[in-house]
Amino acid sequence: MHRLPSSANRSLIAGALEQYQALVMRRKSQSLRQESVRFKTQGPIESYGLKRYSTREAAVAAKSKLREKTLTMETLNPQVKAVEYAVRGPIVIKADEIERCLREGGKQPFSEVIKANIGDAHAMGQQPITFLRQVVALCTFPELMDSPSFPDDAKQRAHRILQGCGGTSLGSYSASAGVDCIRKDIAAYIEQRDQGVPADHDNIFLTTGASDGIVSILRMLVSGSGPSRTGVMIPIPQYPLYSAALAEMEAVQVNYYLDEENCWALDVNELHRAYQAAKEHCIPRAICIINPGNPTGQVQSRKCIEEVLHFAYEENLFVMSDEVYQDNVYAPGCQFHSFKKVLYEMGPEYFNNVELASFHSTSKGYTGECGFRGGYMEVLNLCPEVKAQLMKLRSVQLCPPVSGQAAMDVIVNPPQPHEPSFNTFQKEKAEVLGALAEKAKLTEEILNSVPGIHCNPVQGAMYAFPRLFIPPKAVEQAQALGMKPDMLYCLRLLEETGICLVPGSGFGQRDGTYHFRMTILPSKEKLKILLDKVRDFHIQFLKEYEGTVEASRE
Repeated sequence: MHRLPSSANRSLIAGALEQYQALVMRRKSQSLRQESVRFKTQGPIESYGLKRYSTREAAVAAKSKLREKTLTMETLNPQVKAVEYAVRGPIVIKADEIERCLREGGKQPFSEVIKANIGDAHAMGQQPITFLRQVVALCTFPELMDSPSFPDDAKQRAHRILQGCGGTSLGSYSASAGVDCIRKDIAAYIEQRDQGVPADHDNIFLTTGASDGIVSILRMLVSGSGPSRTGVMIPIPQYPLYSAALAEMEAVQVNYYLDEENCWALDVNELHRAYQAAKEHCIPRAICIINPGNPTGQVQSRKCIEEVLHFAYEENLFVMSDEVYQDNVYAPGCQFHSFKKVLYEMGPEYFNNVELASFHSTSKGYTGECGFRGGYMEVLNLCPEVKAQLMKLRSVQLCPPVSGQAAMDVIVNPPQPHEPSFNTFQKEKAEVLGALAEKAKLTEEILNSVPGIHCNPVQGAMYAFPRLFIPPKAVEQAQALGMKPDMLYCLRLLEETGICLVPGSGFGQRDGTYHFRMTILPSKEKLKILLDKVRDFHIQFLKEYEGTVEASRE
């Protein structure tokens, strides 16, 4: 909204008041005898109007200048100012400005902005899974139950979900932990996924996307002050939700670095290093793992997961396992292992003691339904009193979106082989995951053909996180401009090619290394255009600052 200058405000107000006063005076001069329309408490309208006028006039006269704002950058919660979220940061804001310029006929050296900054599948052109949309549509508008256009298995699921909703309506609040029948479906799904490892629906909480559950658990964990303040171990590179949430809560962020030379594997020796260093200034209470990885795209081995769980057991750490990409595994020889299943297989001493929260979402996988904001978390080994506090915390938010809960139910309760929607569902799922696998390989191959760029295999998830060689002269220029070198790189890339990526500095990286994160979600044709533009830009960037590309070859 545009604000008028204060002088213009005063002139407008004065003009309006003069017109109103003239109207009142004309009415008085006409000596109207009839009863004026009365308000319940204010008397004749002329008197009411004069009162309003005199009150406003006094207010204008008393305020020769605007009063100071209560909420300013000086009074703002400093923890809010500390929050950073690179995925929707300055580069994306600049991309939006350029898109606006193009729509308004402005000139750019390209015809469109290609956004590969965020894992938003449908925005990148991925088509919805038919069965999921059918079930949610039936839940939203039950009159469609009579339509022959919808298959019986979709109708049966929608009917069951609606029976669990208050007033059989998706528009009612659910229980704070979620619709009960959906929680049971999630428990059954986990048991099947983990090949018989028991799951109790009472440990399932529906959430507003996985992020909501992650933040809830972090809120439960963070306490203390000074040297006794909670420390939370997070991977570097990491998804910026973690650093942002910890900054807002004034928790201590404890970085452990993934091994880039070993395809971003998690090294238990690095965990011990980070833990021991952190103990000098905080009390580490939790460790977060993202598997498959974001932004790094690795899939952790079972051996690695077992080592992490043993480490957490020995150091008495709460384990947070972000598993939203569990369906996104592409590389031969890689397999998703849930932390819960591995914990169970390690034996009762581990399974009955290690506190674990694992998270899943509708936003990723093969459905990509980000807008529904559906998700769940499963918690293990919480003491009853703490679990009651978690329920209280969830109750403050009333409930997650019930439409998102319905979408989550379809993911954990898909069509079965004997049902009419099975073949279409399987075909659509296979097409999405097959295309992602193909694009993961394409991305790795093209980026690794560019001098000065090295990309580890994209084993899973939806992202590549290649390392860049940035010439010293470009580093110096970035520092002179007060920005990170990979921020300068991504800003130039955007302004010259229309490609929107996220600088690696927004995810964390070892000092002296530079990266960017890009999604593999655009269509294959658009992804090829994107990668070709990145290649051409990078070669020109090296020539501009080095005069040659040979020095950058590895």
